[in-house]
Amino acid sequence: MKQHINRALLFTVALLSLVGTGMLFADETTISLESRVIQDFSKPEAQNWYVLGSKFSTASFPQLGFIKGGPTAILGGDQTAAQNARSLSVAMLFDRKEYNWVDVIPGTKDKPIELPLPGRVKMIDMWVWSGNFSYYLEAFVRDFRGVVYTIPMGDLNFVGWKNLRINVPDNIPQSKKYLPRRQSLTLVKFRIWTRPTEVVVIPGTEGASDIERAVKFNFNNVKVLTDTFESLFDGDTLANPDVYKDAFGSGAKK
Repeated sequence: MKQHINRALLFTVALLSLVGTGMLFADETTISLESRVIQDFSKPEAQNWYVLGSKFSTASFPQLGFIKGGPTAILGGDQTAAQNARSLSVAMLFDRKEYNWVDVIPGTKDKPIELPLPGRVKMIDMWVWSGNFSYYLEAFVRDFRGVVYTIPMGDLNFVGWKNLRINVPDNIPQSKKYLPRRQSLTLVKFRIWTRPTEVVVIPGTEGASDIERAVKFNFNNVKVLTDTFESLFDGDTLANPDVYKDAFGSGAKK
């Protein structure tokens, strides 16, 4: 009888240990995935972007503008919504075939900015319109140490609007050992690359204006799928740097 009781106690302790370990593991791996829109381009006057081109860019190119409309998958068949919607449009033209590129950068030439990406980003998601040119797209992100990473977004050899989604590699750090742990990424820019085997002028536009001859791409609804979960602990609010501004002030003596 005594042996049966001892075995039962050992089994109970072992079970509790497993449950405890499982709870700890679950807490460490808990995620709360959210979709966050970074730019939808609906208000051009409030969303500054500019473009820069590589050395073989035709004079006065690349150019940037905003056009009416967007993907039907987002707007549906609502004509009013389509008229009110805006998409970022890039016109690029080069004097020769090459590995040419155009950078699409938030901010202005005098004051470029980087867009904060909330949480720990798992995926970058955006809509791109293409005229079936064999070009490709990259996103550039910066980590908390200042290191910039290039993330391939995919080929642009398709017709019309397409949703491009790419996972953010796990080797890009978005947290650190010390508090505050979460260290979010920033979006530096997008880059459109040509291929030296692909045309750099729309075929059949000889004699037309430069803007008619230029290859165009349109962007809409840039967003991220991100993990916003953070474990709570006693004193977690003290990990916020803003707390110490009242205590020490911005000009604390060294």
